[in-house]
Amino acid sequence: MAEEFSLDLEELHNLEKLSKEKASSSAPQHHTPIPVATTKVPYSPTQTYSTLSSFSWGQDYDKVKIHLSLKGVQEEKMEKNINPNSIEFKFHDVQGKNYQFAIPKLSKDIVSDQTKVKVKPTRVIVHLVKASKGKWQDLHYKEDKLKPNLDKEKDPMAGIMDLMNDMYEEGDEEMKKTIAKAWTDARSGKTADSLKGYR
Repeated sequence: MAEEFSLDLEELHNLEKLSKEKASSSAPQHHTPIPVATTKVPYSPTQTYSTLSSFSWGQDYDKVKIHLSLKGVQEEKMEKNINPNSIEFKFHDVQGKNYQFAIPKLSKDIVSDQTKVKVKPTRVIVHLVKASKGKWQDLHYKEDKLKPNLDKEKDPMAGIMDLMNDMYEEGDEEMKKTIAKAWTDARSGKTADSLKGYR
């Protein structure tokens, strides 16, 4: 009986082993991932431009001509942005560099669709057509500082009076006396230098 029992145990052990092998073969196999060599794409920052400061310009009654000193410009690698009152040129890959030339506000308006650009071996020539004929003082717009920026309806003396009132209110006793004397002298027609003590 003991022998029979031990045989049954052995058979049982074999059956168990067999069922484990069968279970492991039918279970889904998990493969270890093989590392793949990844190629990093080099990071390219946004394009940088050097400002082109070497230029000259001339004009006649109805045109402006700008000469940009730049060697090796290729017309197909040039970017233009021309508006009635501003111009911008970008030159890509000129001997390995990018350049830009811009005038954010021209002295006066131009006829933008009549602008012509000629690319020469050592320079770029830009032809601008003036919207109104006449002489430009500069390429860049500049405010006329000689023209007073006054409201036509406002009395010019009102600004001076406002300033004097402010000085009177914020000043010390001596300043108040001086301003009061100046007002009195101005009304009476005297031309005495009432600010003599402050100079």
